[in-house]
Formats: sequence, structure tokens, C-alpha cells
Amino acid sequence: MIAGFTIGLAGFGYLSMIEVLNGVVGAVVFAFGLLTIVAYKLKLFTGTAGFIIMKKEEFGTLLLILVGNVIGCGVVALMTRLSPNDINCVAERILTGRIVNGPLKSGILAIGCGFIMTTAVTFARKGNMLPLIFGVPLFIFCGFPHCLVDAFYILTSPVKFIAAQPLEVLGTYACVVVGNFIGCNLYRSVQVFPLRRNHRQCAGS
Repeated sequence: MIAGFTIGLAGFGYLSMIEVLNGVVGAVVFAFGLLTIVAYKLKLFTGTAGFIIMKKEEFGTLLLILVGNVIGCGVVALMTRLSPNDINCVAERILTGRIVNGPLKSGILAIGCGFIMTTAVTFARKGNMLPLIFGVPLFIFCGFPHCLVDAFYILTSPVKFIAAQPLEVLGTYACVVVGNFIGCNLYRSVQVFPLRRNHRQCAGS
């Protein structure tokens, strides 16, 4: 939950500064969220998905992490209602672009974000924070959806906007979650296939 709260705070800052230097400042500020999560060793969906053991129990834990993250984002989303800045309309504008792009395209783009996240966290765990600092602006400017950031946008957008198209919003979000998961596991999946092939060749000989 705290990890989601941290992402929500980063999203709050990003939406507040999205017009400053064409969003550059906001994108850099967003890195605060992930730096905090790594420093405090908090559980974030995209920071965990690429490191789990592929077992049934692990998937259940990952789902609980996602739910907790979304709840944390929701707490900050409530705080945005008190802001003098026009944050809710900005979130709606971003979310509209996501829906117009469609579930499939959003899901495919989300793979890029997942890959960046796992790569950044891998380096951060070794004490190198630069990929994390640069990785966040990278996925933002590429337009790669992040499932927790999108959760914050959904919860921050005006209620009537979400209520008018709930299936489109949820369908697109589900594809983003799946895309993030695939991206988070992309590198080790590519590594596994050659290992399996070599194992079969050794067994055959």
C-alpha cells in the first residue's frame, strides 16, 4: 500500500508540473516515487513481477501487491480533490488518450514499460540508481503505460468520466497490467529458451 501511495505522490507531482518545460520537470520528479520504493524496499507490482518464482503462490502474492498498490494510489487520488491545480482534468486527458489508443496497443506499449522497470530495479539493487532516474522519464516520454500510474490516473479522473465508459477503462487497464507483466519478464524469458534448447540437446546426446 505504501508503494502505491508513493507512486501516487509522484503522479500528483507529475500532473501538477506537466506543463513545465513540456513535462520534462514532471517526468524527472516522478523518479522520486521509484527511488523511494527502492530505498525503503517497498513492494511494487512492476518492481516485483520480474523477480518472482513462477509458482501459483507467487502469482497470488503478486495480485495482492497490485491490489495494495492500487489502494495506495487511491488515497493520494482523494488528496488531489483538495488541490487548487486542475489535476483531475489533466488525468482525464491522459486517460482519454489511452482509451482512444485501445486495449491492444496500450497493452503492447506497456511491455516497454515493464522491461524498463525490471532493468532499472535490477541496477538499483546493485547500488546503481542512474537507470532508475533515466528510466522513468524514458517510459513517460515514450508513452509506455505503467499499470500503477494508470491506476492513479483512473482514480484521479472525474467520476462521471469513468462512469460513462467503465468497460473501456477496465479493459484497457487489464491489458496494461498484462503488458507490464510480460515486459517485466521479457529478459529472463529470452534467457530461458536457449537454456531449455541446450538442455534438450544434451539429453538427446
